[in-house]
Amino acid sequence: MRSTRAACLSILLLSGVSSAALAAEPAATVLKGTTAETGLLPVHVDRKEGRILLSLPAPDAEGISGRYLYVTALKTGLGSAPVGLDRAMSGGSELLVFRRVGKKIVAEIENPRFRAPAGTDAEQAAARDSFAYSTVWMGDIAAETADGQLLVDISSFLTRDVIGIAKRLNDSLGEEVKGKEFKLVPELTVADPHSVKVFPENIEMEARQTFVSTDPGAEIRNIAPTTGNLSFIVRHSLVKLPEAGYEPLPFDPRTGSFGTQVLDYSAPLGQPIVRELVNRFRLEKIDPDAPRSRVKKPIVFYIDRSAPEPIRTALLEGASWWKQAFEEAGFIEAYRVEILPEGVDPLDARYNVVNWVNRATRGWSYGQAIEDPRTGEILKGNVLLGSLRVRQDMLIFEGLVGADKVGDGGPDDPINAALARIRQLSAHEVGHALGLAHNFAGSTQGRYSVMDYPAPRVTLADGRPSLADAYGAGLGRWDVFAVDWLYGSDSQAEADAKASAAVAEGLRFVADDDARPLDAAQPTGSLWDDFADPAAELERMIAVRRAAVDNFGLAALSAGEPVANLRRKFVPIWLLHRYQVEAAAKLVGGVDFSYSRRGDGLETSSPVPADAQRAALDALLATLSPEALTVPSGLIPLLSSGWSGNNDRQNDIEIFDTAGGPVFDAMVAAETAAAVTLDTLLEPERLNRLAQQHRLDEGMPGPDELFDRLLATVLPTGGRDAMAEAVQRRVATTTIFELARLRREPNLSPTLALKLDDRLHRLAARLAEGKAGSEDTRQWGRGLARLLRDREALDKVLADEKRKPKIPPGMPIG
Repeated sequence: MRSTRAACLSILLLSGVSSAALAAEPAATVLKGTTAETGLLPVHVDRKEGRILLSLPAPDAEGISGRYLYVTALKTGLGSAPVGLDRAMSGGSELLVFRRVGKKIVAEIENPRFRAPAGTDAEQAAARDSFAYSTVWMGDIAAETADGQLLVDISSFLTRDVIGIAKRLNDSLGEEVKGKEFKLVPELTVADPHSVKVFPENIEMEARQTFVSTDPGAEIRNIAPTTGNLSFIVRHSLVKLPEAGYEPLPFDPRTGSFGTQVLDYSAPLGQPIVRELVNRFRLEKIDPDAPRSRVKKPIVFYIDRSAPEPIRTALLEGASWWKQAFEEAGFIEAYRVEILPEGVDPLDARYNVVNWVNRATRGWSYGQAIEDPRTGEILKGNVLLGSLRVRQDMLIFEGLVGADKVGDGGPDDPINAALARIRQLSAHEVGHALGLAHNFAGSTQGRYSVMDYPAPRVTLADGRPSLADAYGAGLGRWDVFAVDWLYGSDSQAEADAKASAAVAEGLRFVADDDARPLDAAQPTGSLWDDFADPAAELERMIAVRRAAVDNFGLAALSAGEPVANLRRKFVPIWLLHRYQVEAAAKLVGGVDFSYSRRGDGLETSSPVPADAQRAALDALLATLSPEALTVPSGLIPLLSSGWSGNNDRQNDIEIFDTAGGPVFDAMVAAETAAAVTLDTLLEPERLNRLAQQHRLDEGMPGPDELFDRLLATVLPTGGRDAMAEAVQRRVATTTIFELARLRREPNLSPTLALKLDDRLHRLAARLAEGKAGSEDTRQWGRGLARLLRDREALDKVLADEKRKPKIPPGMPIG
């Protein structure tokens, strides 16, 4: 890159324009006072007047003056986990065309998803012209040289809200957005001429944008230095299209990869039109015939220098785990990880970067890939790691083993466990940037994939929680296979053979859509779970949770730390079992299936066996017992310590509702933990599956069995102390309200809904008799019976969101 400030003649010579072209006086006038930088395109920057001009090639017969990959990103972020808009967040990649139309330059986004690559010219044109393209900007041609090059000021192209910032901000305001909308303020928005960087294969430019709202909401008020005024720097990259020679690989549903979907209208009859091309880097062996070879261009990831030590080193170590998979796939020195060199721009399209992102409250991390929309080829890996996740780990671990263990270097040192998690997280998100999807079967298959979400494996040592085996280290068997399939397959036949061999080996894969929903049926895939038997692990976790709660207290605080902080540290301990509950619930009405292809022997699904379903139900109902839901009386005074000073929004959203001020409410804790179980166990689709399975085989549990056992567990029967009976009443109230809500769920089978209505009617009659428990319990039962019989009053109660237990945020837990 070179630059100079001079008169028009010098500028155009440096830009590669011939002297014959200089006769055009308008070009000289337009370029007066600009600096020329040469690279992918000549760029002329007028820092004094704030102009950024491109010198576009002479248009072809269709008026096209260049076709580029267009990539956008946020250089500066909002700092809000729930809203998003993080520093270094990618806005995606598009195929951008500059086209001359009369005296205008038009910026168009092409639509390569619809195509006919094997068709005639007419077929290809028909496929292209049958679907809309997008015109995103139009500007005047500022000048034209004698040889046809076009000068255009693209400053207004850069100041568009291309990321969709206003929409993201307005979505955060919810249903009350009308009249409060964030809007881009043109007079506070400008293309920044000082930001321009020009390289042989990419051009980097930025705009400063400001958005204003009269009422921005609590989340944004917590962040903005000036209420309702938010400014961002938006990066725009023009990138040279990749050279020909990349070989797209068709998607295989068994392998856990990401894909770019295309519709091929030249596909022969009998072949699908809709195709998925997997996303992967171009990785070419120097010797393509050798089983093992060095590569023409290694994949290099860089760790953001802003990550502090010892976290930065842990990030580098975890991301480096992938080297093993590439070596086993036959690539020598094809992958490495380094610290980002001083002065290198992390948003430069040439670098794959693991960015360290700060937010006001904790949130997710992301592994993003910038790909060529025509082929699926990954051109840049862009990882965003939230800095507060490791802090949440520390909070959980201090609550489990005590703050006095911090930094002692022992097996229960929270710092060691947190760094082990950071290594795994780094590997996980880089895995996404390499083209690998989640595999939520990893935890049930013996930690065989870093692409799962791992729960910390908390064990008991001498009756106390231990972190000695909190996280695994290194890749698992699935990860090695996935890289070999994605990068080591030289042909479709070889890729198919590798996927079939993985199926024969018994490698399991569970995708997001079958693991995340509370009503999911797949028993082998969950988030933040552990071990092969979800029900047995839930029983173990209940025992660990009991020990953790019994040992919880002032030891969770460091010296001098406010006692009020115990309220936040207590929540993840009290809800330690929450994700194993979701895993165990998937056995109830569960169905095991694979992402099979014809002929692989896994085409049919099967219900979870009856004994496994009942074992899971046993474990789930145990979480609703008074023994599981009664907070030790000695903790309540400690959890009621006062706080003075400014509020911490992270703390405010992560603690249980109190009994007024700082006073801990043990009943709120009880009903919240109960809601964790009820929310997933009483999902309408789960009950519909139970009904179907029972109809097909009467030996399988059905909805009636679930309802009978649930009510037998939660209804007070007497013979307990006052606190335990109070817990029973609160949990029974929560359960019966959930059953009444379930009765109104549109996704519940109408026949099941009518049967449930009859059950609630009979329950009201039973409660009205008031024969069981203490006088308090009998009064409670009669009052609840009257409410169940008064449909109008019950509907009001069920519609009141404040009456639903508020479960504090859990994910991501580390």
